[in-house]
Amino acid sequence: MVDYEHLFIKHAHFSLLAGDKALSEYTFGTGSAKHWFCSSCGVKSFYQPRSHPEAYSINLKCVENPPQVTNLVDFDGKNSFS
Repeated sequence: MVDYEHLFIKHAHFSLLAGDKALSEYTFGTGSAKHWFCSSCGVKSFYQPRSHPEAYSINLKCVENPPQVTNLVDFDGKNSFS
């Protein structure tokens, strides 16, 4: 099972500190969502979702010292939530 913990970060609050040369960009279908993967191991580190055009979805599993998150929403990737 792949484990991806989303944290939406507005563009103005996001800075990639290291590793940009190891990233590969990938788009699906319409090309409007952009996904960045580690070109060495294949893990998706963050992406620009269509649903949140003003923010990136960061994979907290790729953050060395992640912030404490207080608002968690469980999502199984199949069922909608409100």
